[in-house]
Amino acid sequence: MPLIEHRAEDHRVVRRVGAHGIVVDEREFSASLVLAPDAALTDFPPTRVEELDEPALAAVLALEPALVLLGTGERQVFPAQSVLAAFLRRGIGIEAMDNAAAARTFNLLAAEGRRVVAVFLLPAKAPTPL
Repeated sequence: MPLIEHRAEDHRVVRRVGAHGIVVDEREFSASLVLAPDAALTDFPPTRVEELDEPALAAVLALEPALVLLGTGERQVFPAQSVLAAFLRRGIGIEAMDNAAAARTFNLLAAEGRRVVAVFLLPAKAPTPL
């Protein structure tokens, strides 16, 4: 059976996920970010599910997703009901999962042309000692 390599030229691809970072296409990120097939929000302050607030949710909603993948770090953590309700009231699906699962799911759905947005929560950087 011949294998055909699919080159993602029309959407972003998560290449690698680690405990403290994520590689999208050829760019490495070490802070939380929001990723859509055609956009990336790198100024995303929350580092934990408990920090998801109205301005953070508004930034995600502005991308007009059909589905939101909430990558909660190395382990799956469910958000508050108010966070879920903010999306469900608008008819937008939301699924919480660890970052690695969110990356795999994002890549698959983006390749299918779906309007998916992934939130990757990464831990805050430790302060550098003086």
